[in-house]
Amino acid sequence: MDKKNITIKEVAEYANVSQATVSRVINGQSSVKEANLVKVHEAIAKLGYTPNPAAKALATSRSNSIGMLVGSLDGPFYGPLMHAAEDEIYKLGLHLIVTSGQDSEQKELESLHFLRAKQVEGVIVHADRITDEALRNLSNDFKHFVLLNRHIPELENHCLYLDNELGGYLATKHLLDFGHKAIGCITGPMNKHDARDRLLGYIRALAEHGVSYDPNLTIEGRFDHFDNFDKAKTLLERAPDITAVFCQNDNIALAVYDACYELGRTVGKDISIVGFDNDFMSRHMRPRLTTVGFPISEMGKIAGKMIIDQVKGQDRVTNQKLMPTLEVHDSVARIG
Repeated sequence: MDKKNITIKEVAEYANVSQATVSRVINGQSSVKEANLVKVHEAIAKLGYTPNPAAKALATSRSNSIGMLVGSLDGPFYGPLMHAAEDEIYKLGLHLIVTSGQDSEQKELESLHFLRAKQVEGVIVHADRITDEALRNLSNDFKHFVLLNRHIPELENHCLYLDNELGGYLATKHLLDFGHKAIGCITGPMNKHDARDRLLGYIRALAEHGVSYDPNLTIEGRFDHFDNFDKAKTLLERAPDITAVFCQNDNIALAVYDACYELGRTVGKDISIVGFDNDFMSRHMRPRLTTVGFPISEMGKIAGKMIIDQVKGQDRVTNQKLMPTLEVHDSVARIG
């Protein structure tokens, strides 16, 4: 007999029980007589029957998986985030199903509907475009729910986020402390919460040091690589007196390095740069980039633990706000 094609029917016939009894045994239901339980397990072992995971999920209304929505499936941010979350989830014997919103509200919504249809045990959500109201409503569609990098008061115990405003403040304050006043800022997309919060931190640090916010020194960039080089050149040519630039992530900082080289400005000497994220790429930039540390892997790990705690019925209130740190290297020069 081909063990690869053993069916529930054959197990039932071998054990001399009904197919419904075999199904209940496979799905761990307790309403099976001990004698029949023994016979079914003996039949499974003898025949080499392996339950079909999809069929088992359908029978139990469980998928043995956790869903995760992220902005993109590549890049130095989402890769470590997904990897760390998956490591924690796998410890409980569950699998991670990942989908991306691709910077589109429609795709984010479609992704969450897809995960709901897959009957995932819970979902970890990193969404930029879906409104707070929609997320509050969508959270009720899932048994377990964790929201990343967003803070919605009504979902307080399900939010895990970085203090992005503090990160923007630390970056700008460092430049101010080194004597800079004409400080440019290249933001991420302003439809993203973290970009807006980092800009608020930049503005707060300027105000505390008596420096007026000048919109002419700010330009909107992107968190990925696309178009940042042109935006950096535009800013530096539009405001040639800039002595420093706060870049809202390290991708942007890399583009500014390139623009400075083309414009004949030396990073760490006649122009200073601070990035954000402290991703693996920044460690290979020369001069070494001073950057705000974002504990990306830690966020993924905590998110995995949070969703697992919920699945296990051990959901508990913890400190869900992560703190950024300033990683000082060689890209900032003292002036004045």
